[in-house]
Amino acid sequence: MTNALTLSPQAAFEMLLAGNQRFVTGIPEHPNQDAARRTEIAPAQAPFAVLFGCSDSRLAAEIIFDRGLGDLFVVRTAGHVLGPEVLGSIEYGVSVLGCPLVVVLGHDSCGAVAAARAAVSDGATVRGYVRDVVEKVTPSVLAARSAGRTEDADFIAENVRHTVDLLLERSHTLAQAVEAGTTAVVGLSYRLADGTAHLVTARGLDAEPTTSA
Repeated sequence: MTNALTLSPQAAFEMLLAGNQRFVTGIPEHPNQDAARRTEIAPAQAPFAVLFGCSDSRLAAEIIFDRGLGDLFVVRTAGHVLGPEVLGSIEYGVSVLGCPLVVVLGHDSCGAVAAARAAVSDGATVRGYVRDVVEKVTPSVLAARSAGRTEDADFIAENVRHTVDLLLERSHTLAQAVEAGTTAVVGLSYRLADGTAHLVTARGLDAEPTTSA
């Protein structure tokens, strides 16, 4: 079993991207998805990454990163918006499970971002608690517009960066882990058509963004 405590943030990040590359090229290994793995991790879990992503049904983490049971501690909300329960779940993954990597995963054609853009541009409104989601994404839309950004990818990347910033601002546990070098936080943008995950921003990791948005 992969022991998260033996992995550096860099090694965990490379493992995640290697899985995405296998998925993209159509040669997945489907690791840790058999009965033996199920039995092995029944007593305890040791995931190597916390994955905080959008709830979109096209963004199944274990599939797009070619991982299996016990590999990823997954937290998902529409538009990957933050709340106390989300922060607590991510902190649990880092402080209790010892995950050396936290990933914020956004994607193109995000409905939450589209709704926020519509609300800003023409005052479109939504009902119920969906409005809370839109309001939490709106600062990212405003920031992208202020910077002169116009493409969908620009707004998606800004929302990913904004979420990474909020995680480190609101969670002392996470900020301290990054400062100590035991955990890194990265933001990725996933492209639905080709299945690739591109680095938008990284904290506590020596990696250059692969998208200019």
